[in-house]
Amino acid sequence: MDLYLKEEGMRVDLEYGQLDISGDEAFGFRPYQLMVASIAGCSSSVFRKILKKQRTDIADMKVTAEVERNPDDANRIERIALHYVIKGYHLDVDKLYKNLEVARKNCSMIRSVEDTITIEETLETIELSR
Repeated sequence: MDLYLKEEGMRVDLEYGQLDISGDEAFGFRPYQLMVASIAGCSSSVFRKILKKQRTDIADMKVTAEVERNPDDANRIERIALHYVIKGYHLDVDKLYKNLEVARKNCSMIRSVEDTITIEETLETIELSR
């Protein structure tokens, strides 16, 4: 991966497209946003694959990330709370939590930061009727 200097940050060209990174949101994605999005994106995509393999019938999933940063330590990310809202049919909350734990163990982004950032996961379900 090659990153290139630009006026107000860095730019990287990836297979999917161009990504601008900057400490100023006016010029690109902020590094902490990319880190949180990577952790939430990895966790939710692994979770979704597990649910699909187990034939859990979900219609939609939304993940909200709440982030705590430490302004006294370079604004370091200390905690990320991921809250999953799952819409589906015949959802078993206990089974979903077990699958979320398996997803956590198989998410490379969470595994990469688990000793330095506290990652908390909660979920709620919205039962749909046919």
